[in-house]
Amino acid sequence: MLEKNIHQDEKDTSVNEEIESQEVNFEESTETNQDDNVIDINSRLEEEKMKEELAQERDKYQRLQAEYSNYIRRTNQEKETIGVFANEKIITELIPVIDSMERAVEACDNKEDKLYEGINLVQKQLKDTLSKFGVEEIEAENADFDPNLHLAVMQESVDGVEANKVIMVLQKGYKLGTKVIRPTMVKVSC
Repeated sequence: MLEKNIHQDEKDTSVNEEIESQEVNFEESTETNQDDNVIDINSRLEEEKMKEELAQERDKYQRLQAEYSNYIRRTNQEKETIGVFANEKIITELIPVIDSMERAVEACDNKEDKLYEGINLVQKQLKDTLSKFGVEEIEAENADFDPNLHLAVMQESVDGVEANKVIMVLQKGYKLGTKVIRPTMVKVSC
């Protein structure tokens, strides 16, 4: 019997050792699982943080790209505007020359005269050259009076003509693109 007890004690001891070994393994696996969970959560947090930073950088990049596109567009518009209006001073000085040439053409009695033909040709060339640069005459005869385009210096009531109509052009007006360089001097019906 004693032998049985010794064997039993050995068995019990081995069972106890096995149980302790399993408990240690369970504790280690639990600690390992917890460590794995902590590492997994940390990596997910880092991944989310990186995604957020990437989204912020992408947003900054897109905003910078939009600002640059707007800058290029504004710069090109300014260049065009400067190019169109850079010659405004020269054009305003040439408009009285056109007026003088028109008066000279009107003053010629003989339309067959070479002088008339020469002045008429130079006047046409000057107008064509100015029109290439965007200068155009403001049409006013029989038009509605527009204070943005016309300068009313006289008023007269005329039978059969409604009020605020241009009845006579006293001096031609010109505009450069959309900008009025010189308004048309007119007589308006009242």
